Amino acid sequence: MSKKFIIIDTLNMIHRAKHVTQSNDLDLKIGMSFHILFNSLRKVYRDFQGEHPVFCLEGHSWRKEIYPDYKLNRKVLALSQTPKEQEENDLFMEACNELMEFFVEKTNATTLQHPRAEADDMIAMFTQSHPDDHHVIVSSDTDFYQLLAPNVEIYNGITEQHITIDGIFDVKGRPVIDKKTKLPKPAFDPEWELFKKCIRGDKTDWIFPAYPGAREKGTKNNIGMRDAFADRISGGYSWNNFMLTKLIGPDEKEYRVKDKYEFNKILIDLTQQPDDVRLECLEEIATATSKEPIRNVGIHFLKFCKLWDLANLAKYPDDFAKILNSRYGA
Repeated sequence: MSKKFIIIDTLNMIHRAKHVTQSNDLDLKIGMSFHILFNSLRKVYRDFQGEHPVFCLEGHSWRKEIYPDYKLNRKVLALSQTPKEQEENDLFMEACNELMEFFVEKTNATTLQHPRAEADDMIAMFTQSHPDDHHVIVSSDTDFYQLLAPNVEIYNGITEQHITIDGIFDVKGRPVIDKKTKLPKPAFDPEWELFKKCIRGDKTDWIFPAYPGAREKGTKNNIGMRDAFADRISGGYSWNNFMLTKLIGPDEKEYRVKDKYEFNKILIDLTQQPDDVRLECLEEIATATSKEPIRNVGIHFLKFCKLWDLANLAKYPDDFAKILNSRYGA
């Protein structure tokens, strides 16, 4: 019998909650972030009729092994922080680690983390290893558009949009209207979204474009991304004209668009993890989903609320106990 999993891109949700919280008091900021996290989980679980929560966490990415500059921009940004900001971030992450320990040790939720994989990898492999189940990915990360399928959808808590293979909908289930065309926004094509991202790169991850300045729509004299994409299967004139274009990279060396595209695809395509990483991640999924049942989850939740002074959450122990007590195999 199929099951509906609510898969949480945990750090994405925590950072969203952190930035929403306006306070200079660190303890208050942590407490408010936990409130937002739990209440968001309850809302998504209720609205999408979830049956089991899956929390996916970050590890040290295997991508750095083949591309040392991966996410280098984030490291530079961290180094530019003041000592006070660095200390606050460290303390905030310590609190988040305690939250994750609570999920692992005191609840029946599934928590996934691998030392060589990112949360994106774990989310992708969980959906891929459960093809007969339904999945709602809770994240604002556009990387997940490539995973959209009849059984995989996304909830973006920032825009409050429900993104499916059939279209984009608001919180009331109405199609989201494009402000320019005044028509419903078209559904995302997962294959096109992946192709486009591999060509354009990803600034947030320090992945440079394969074809800088390439236009989506072609002109009389230039092949566009849409032209190349449409010709990808036959590998005809448009595909070759676009992909075999030679350009000069940031290192002043000449390269072919196709070569850079294939390299970007390794970093961006969530089916391209090295075989050993995939095997280890699948083993992690098998282990995490077969843990021994945790008893008295509701009591543990109330103790956690008392520890972090989460009085408002403690008013609804039954709601949260129902979510956190739902077992993977039940």
